[in-house]
Amino acid sequence: MTIEPEHDAPEQAAPVSSPVAVVTVTYSSGEYLHSFLRTLKTATTAPVQVIIADNGSDDGAPEAAAAADPTVTLVDTGGNLGYGGGMNRGVAAVGPDVEFIVIANPDIEWSPGSLDELLAAARRWPRAGALGPLITEPDGTVYPSARRVPDLISGTGHALLGAVWKNNPWTVRYRNEDAELVERPVGWLSGSCLLVRRAAFESVDGFDSRYFMFMEDVDLGDRLSRAGWLNVFVPSAVAMHAKSHSVSRHPERMITAHHDSAYRFQADRHPGARWAPVRAGLRVGLAVRARLAIAAALRERAAAEKTARTEEER
Repeated sequence: MTIEPEHDAPEQAAPVSSPVAVVTVTYSSGEYLHSFLRTLKTATTAPVQVIIADNGSDDGAPEAAAAADPTVTLVDTGGNLGYGGGMNRGVAAVGPDVEFIVIANPDIEWSPGSLDELLAAARRWPRAGALGPLITEPDGTVYPSARRVPDLISGTGHALLGAVWKNNPWTVRYRNEDAELVERPVGWLSGSCLLVRRAAFESVDGFDSRYFMFMEDVDLGDRLSRAGWLNVFVPSAVAMHAKSHSVSRHPERMITAHHDSAYRFQADRHPGARWAPVRAGLRVGLAVRARLAIAAALRERAAAEKTARTEEER
């Protein structure tokens, strides 16, 4: 089923009733979406309604997924709203009786029983507004998905130095990689895969759609905490993240969005005239870092393309 966007009208509710809904945002996600839906079938024994909020794909994958499975509803967002904006549109299409909503990237692959583990943890933690699994990378490396909320010093230090000095003290503190892999409340959880309690998500008005991409999960986790909810890390649930295919295809746009979001997060929390010099310095520093990161990404892409052409010519 496909839901088309309507101007100044609320999204229609998906027709399938279930105790949990899964919402993903697509932007030409291709085979990733197929793996996402295939592995989701083993992640829980509960009936699941799936909402695909499509931000303008041109690969036909969302339409094919909706046509193949009656539990999948396709919501056309009407354009590329970014991750948070697209996710808000998808959540708005979830039936009103659904208490728990999974928010996940389409390049997630679920481990068997992982969603059931998150649902069980949600019942153990009634004040949990968001719960996140242990996330691995394709090579099996554990991704630091449960982190501290960055303050001005640690956030700035990580933003400016994280790419060139990976073990700097601000990045180490922010990423929180040395913490034990035990179930516990944390500052925020990766938005690549989250189970949110609908009441909590709606109490903070969902994602802040001003964040086109990146940092929207940090902002959500911080606002949930400020509203009295917990962000709970659940390492007994495991998911694999293929990691940002959109970034590799569009480094200029994505790196710029990342740095813009880093600035917005700190600027929102440090308003007023007395913080103006700090905000100005942060903006300049992030702009310089963004230009350097874009140049490096473009060089890396050019080298990869050259290598591919050489291989083809052999």
